[in-house]
Amino acid sequence: MIPTKEEWNEALFRRHGKDVQEKLLSATVAVCGLGGLGSNIAVALARAGVGKLILIDFDRVDITNLHRQQYKANQIGKYKTEALSENLKEIAPYIDLVIHTERVTEENTAYLLKGADIVCEAFDNAECKAMLTNLVLETMPDKFLVAASGMAGFGSANSIKTRRITSKFYLCGDGESDVAEKGSLVSSRVMLCAAHQAHTILRVLAGEFET
Repeated sequence: MIPTKEEWNEALFRRHGKDVQEKLLSATVAVCGLGGLGSNIAVALARAGVGKLILIDFDRVDITNLHRQQYKANQIGKYKTEALSENLKEIAPYIDLVIHTERVTEENTAYLLKGADIVCEAFDNAECKAMLTNLVLETMPDKFLVAASGMAGFGSANSIKTRRITSKFYLCGDGESDVAEKGSLVSSRVMLCAAHQAHTILRVLAGEFET
C-alpha cells in the first residue's frame, strides 16, 4: 500500500528536519546523462526527497549497462528516460519528473535546463562533459553545476573526492582515471562518485557549502 503524500512528507521531515526538507522539496535538479553516474544520482536525490528532477538522455538501456546503472533486465531496449522514470516513481511516488529524450547540444541546453536550480553533469563522454560545463559556467551564472571527472578502474575508494572549483562549481572524482586507460568501470567506484555528486547537491540545497 502506497502511503499518502502527507505521510510521505512527514516521514521525510522526521528524517531530515522540516526546514531542510522543505528546501529539498522545493528544488529542481537537472541530471544530464542517465548512465552509471546519472541513474545513481537520480535515485539518491529521489530517496532524499528532492521535489523535481529533469532527466535528460537520448540512449536506450542495454545489457552492458546493468552492472552499474539503476535499470532492470526487463527494461532492456527502453529509453533510459522512461525506464528510470518508472523506477523513480516506485521509489518516490510523489516526485515531479520532467524527461527529455534527446541529446544535449549547444543549441538546446538553455531550453533543457530551464527552471533547474542545480545542473548535474553525468556524461561519459569527455567532449560532452566539456561542452556542458563551459555552457553552464559561461551562460548560466545563476545555476550551480556539479560535475564529475575520474571514477574508472579499481583504484582506492578514498581517491574519490569533492572539490569546490568556484562558488557555484563543484567537481567530484579522482580527477585522473579514464576508462580508456583503466579498461573498466566498476559499479562500486562509479557509485562512489555518483554519491559524491548527489551529496554535494543535497548540501548545496540545504545551504551547506564546501570551503
